[in-house]
Amino acid sequence: MGFFTSVLGIIGFVIGIPIGLILGFFVLIYSQPTHQEYPPARPLVETSISVLLDLLPEIPLWMKNPDYERVDWFNKFISYMWPYLDNAVCGIIRSSAQPIFADYIGTFCIESIEFENLSLGPLPPTVHGVKFYETNEKELLFEPSIKWAGNPNIVLVLKVLSLRIRVQLVDLQFFAIVRVALKPLLPTFPCFGMVVVSLMEKPHVDFGLKVLGGDVMSIPGLYRYVQETIKRQVSSMYHWPQVLEIPILDASTASVKKPVGLLHVNIIRARNLLKKDLLGTSDPYVKLSLTGEKLPAKKTTIKKRNLNPEWNEHFKLIVKDPNSQVLQLEVFDWDKVGGHDRLGMQMIPLQKINPGEKKAFNLDLIKNSNVVMDSGDKKKRGRLELDLRYVPFREESLKSRNKSQDEYQRKESREEKSSEDDDFLSQAGLLSVAVQSAKDVEGKKKHSNPYAVVLFRGEKKKTKMLRKTRDPRWNEEFQFTVEEPPVKESIRVEVMSKGTGFHFRSKEELGHVDINLDDVVDNGRINQKYHLINSRNGIIHIEIRWTTS
Repeated sequence: MGFFTSVLGIIGFVIGIPIGLILGFFVLIYSQPTHQEYPPARPLVETSISVLLDLLPEIPLWMKNPDYERVDWFNKFISYMWPYLDNAVCGIIRSSAQPIFADYIGTFCIESIEFENLSLGPLPPTVHGVKFYETNEKELLFEPSIKWAGNPNIVLVLKVLSLRIRVQLVDLQFFAIVRVALKPLLPTFPCFGMVVVSLMEKPHVDFGLKVLGGDVMSIPGLYRYVQETIKRQVSSMYHWPQVLEIPILDASTASVKKPVGLLHVNIIRARNLLKKDLLGTSDPYVKLSLTGEKLPAKKTTIKKRNLNPEWNEHFKLIVKDPNSQVLQLEVFDWDKVGGHDRLGMQMIPLQKINPGEKKAFNLDLIKNSNVVMDSGDKKKRGRLELDLRYVPFREESLKSRNKSQDEYQRKESREEKSSEDDDFLSQAGLLSVAVQSAKDVEGKKKHSNPYAVVLFRGEKKKTKMLRKTRDPRWNEEFQFTVEEPPVKESIRVEVMSKGTGFHFRSKEELGHVDINLDDVVDNGRINQKYHLINSRNGIIHIEIRWTTS
């Protein structure tokens, strides 16, 4: 009897334990929790401290932090637009998931993968507050606090060995503080080039996952493991300083062309120019400029009564696109009265010049740039001799523009330049001064029409005048070509106001600032706001860059 009892006990233990585990698992998965009635609502002032501490994570940030602002209007906008946003986002998800699903078909005995249902549900995400940051850069920076407790209907069907497996995502929750930067700000609609997104902390992600009708996330230990894995993976990709860049405008549209080098032009001489004066001579000078530039053209001195002038004058032109820009050379006969007669012209594409290489040109002057019209003109207009050298800036020389530039860099690594001319070119550079804006500029007179004046080494450049404002925004940039680094030098920026009527003294200085350029030369760039001297509360925002060739 004792033997049979022992055998039956062992059999009951071996069979009963697996059956009990299986039954318990299905009861745990398919059992529905019983909902209790919620306690009556009471004002926050009547609640205890312990209850307030439990509610603190659910209180919107605009109530806890004065830096965050309410955006109820935006939440209403999202609520009205959500049905259309739902369809648009789901369409993007379907099109993006198709190639990913195609890669898995045929592996692991998977015959097909498709969405049976795809909807984000009727509940839109809400923004619980937005914090804006003021920066010196050309960007709009803000941090929204986003919470989404949605009920999406996302059902994925996998067909494995003719067996349909339904996987459903339910009860999705997502809480995160996102940093969004719209940059760079541009004058082309929608006025920014890209959207840069990053997470300021690990996001909270919670969801349920049903497979064949059972909630897999109810398995002990699996829920926490999946949640921590998702947080870790998302944080590794998008946690600041990692960012997600979403381009809005094309690179050609969004990019603002900046100077990439200097073109050194040496106008040597001209020979056998046309006779335009009554006495059988001319008073020639050369006018040179680059296409695509709004800067005024450079001019040589005027050689009176000379058909074979010698100049040997050196000029520096700012290059922004060496692949497309063309050097325009025009020879004029100066007249004291009336317009100046053009003796001839020529054009040199910068593509013909290898970076760093000094190239000599002896050009036949033509009547105009139209090849068809000029082919019928047989008159000889003389010749123009000049030397050209294109020197890219150091930050641009690191990027090989073409094969010729690569060859030039390899040549530079093999031999050192020792001539005085090369040493002079290595010290030359470009000083860019961007006058962004000013704030609280006011004078003693009633009028307030401010404009800024930039003074450097005797050169004076002015911004446009803005009428009737004490917070002007100019956003204008000026360039100064410098033969050597401006060490132990300063640049002055003055804010002036000009009256629009008849005044005895229509101009008035609203303040000025002197900026030492040592930090600009050492760091390559400064971007700061300065208090204006002789101004009560005036502030001016200036960006200065130093780029060497």
